[in-house]
Amino acid sequence: MLVSIYGGPNAGTVMDGWNWNPNRQFYAQEGMIQVAFDHRASGHFGKVGVNYMHRNLGYWEMKDYMTMANWFIAKGFADPTKIAITGFSYGGYMSCYALTYGSSVFTHGMAGGSVVDWHLYDSHYTEKFMDTPQENPEGYKTSSVLPFVDQYTGVLQIVHGTMDDNVHMQNSIQLIAALQDKGKDFEFMLYPGGRHGWRNLRERNNHFENLKTKFIYKYLLEKSVPKGALR
Repeated sequence: MLVSIYGGPNAGTVMDGWNWNPNRQFYAQEGMIQVAFDHRASGHFGKVGVNYMHRNLGYWEMKDYMTMANWFIAKGFADPTKIAITGFSYGGYMSCYALTYGSSVFTHGMAGGSVVDWHLYDSHYTEKFMDTPQENPEGYKTSSVLPFVDQYTGVLQIVHGTMDDNVHMQNSIQLIAALQDKGKDFEFMLYPGGRHGWRNLRERNNHFENLKTKFIYKYLLEKSVPKGALR
């Protein structure tokens, strides 16, 4: 099962509508369930839901994601050894958090442009939800990916643009250092000239899409990438 998320406050992605693309159809034919999850603070539940995230980013989102993933496992729809999650930006943060804090459920992740510690992100955005680090030291600690690196047991693919001026690359560097210090295995790819995304760099974006395709076939489908699947 592959879970695609964003996960930020008041930013729902699950809508009552049909959304189709060739890649999803292709993976479905390969036997992979593809779902999107929205947590209690996604905006669908109003301010009461969003309030859960105040001073506590990450925690309730991941609790809800774990509950939803476990539903698929309990119903026999999903293989508990292949529960993957992917996202970019806040979705990258959630993917990294899932492979650390949520590693009792999530086994594989693809994380792009990820925040890993809210001390490292734009204070205007962060303090709106978290208050300052001085006012909320415990919240900044538990919302960080880094304290939970000991719990990492799966396979995480980390990607970052070298010129990302939104989520600074220092986030991925600190996560990589923490994983290395704990002797953990992971995958990492830089995209030179990439900012917070690199769709304008056509060949590098194709490389990025191929990187994810290869990850899916290697770890989730456990077969060779079929001819024509790569860009």
